[in-house]
Amino acid sequence: MKKLFAALALSAATMLSAPALASPNVVVSIKPIHSLVASIMKGIAEPGLVLKGAGSPHTYQLKPADAELLQNADIVFWVGPELERFLEKPIESLPKNARVVELEDTPGLLKLPLREGGAFEAHDHGEEDHDHAGEAHDHSADDHAEGDHATHSHEEHDAHIWLNTSNAKVLASAIAAALSEADPANAPRYKANLDALDGNLDALSAEIKTTVAPVRDKPIVVFHDAYQYFEKEFGIRVAGSITVSPETLPGAARISEIHDKLGRLAAACVFAEPQFEPRLVNVVIEGTAARTGTLDPEAATLNEGPDLYFALMRGIAGSIRDCLSAR
Repeated sequence: MKKLFAALALSAATMLSAPALASPNVVVSIKPIHSLVASIMKGIAEPGLVLKGAGSPHTYQLKPADAELLQNADIVFWVGPELERFLEKPIESLPKNARVVELEDTPGLLKLPLREGGAFEAHDHGEEDHDHAGEAHDHSADDHAEGDHATHSHEEHDAHIWLNTSNAKVLASAIAAALSEADPANAPRYKANLDALDGNLDALSAEIKTTVAPVRDKPIVVFHDAYQYFEKEFGIRVAGSITVSPETLPGAARISEIHDKLGRLAAACVFAEPQFEPRLVNVVIEGTAARTGTLDPEAATLNEGPDLYFALMRGIAGSIRDCLSAR
């Protein structure tokens, strides 16, 4: 009997230490989603990434190397055309045997409507100043006239879906399911990695709630309206954004609107983003008591990998806390 147990233990140890079985060639659009995919694929393979470095999906232009990466993919994970318009046509031209997973369409995902007034109030989706409607999100009907995305209504929702740990768990589950279907031999590993990631995301949510608790009722203004999902989970008060999307620079009226609101807010902070020119932030805060900081919703300054998502969320929480706590 002892010999039998020893043989079973040796067999189990051999299975755990064995090299990963062959897996599909996986490519991911942006860093935050890549981090979730890399977590699910840990110990199996490393997914490829299209948008590396400090690029933003709002302004990125596809390079030849990116196109080649996509053409060789078995599975492509992306958020969807509302965020990553630079990928829409390349994805439509992929080989027919490539599987494309559009994560914005994942069932069970929290999806929040766009806010288009410059000086909005947190969680107020009622009637607002719509002078800027269409500034960045009013795409003509022929934008989606071709391909599988023609019937989707992406314009109705904020595409920064990853900035919420509950959404991250929904996305991770969809990622694991797609990978397991394509690669059933590694399905137990994907499931184990998903379970570990879920637990870590629960712990991260509790940690961030503690981090921002002392300042959650103080107002902030952000560079572009990317943080609704973070607000929803952690109760942060975002009073407005300088621009709806970095694709479109704000006009004088919008800057004046935000500037006037800052004058009425106590202990406000205005946050820039690392990919974009901070000059607009300086114009907005001129003559006010507002402080400045930097938020990085798309992980421009972080190194890719499974730990990036956690660093991204902690970084946003820490920057908000530090700016609003400063004297």
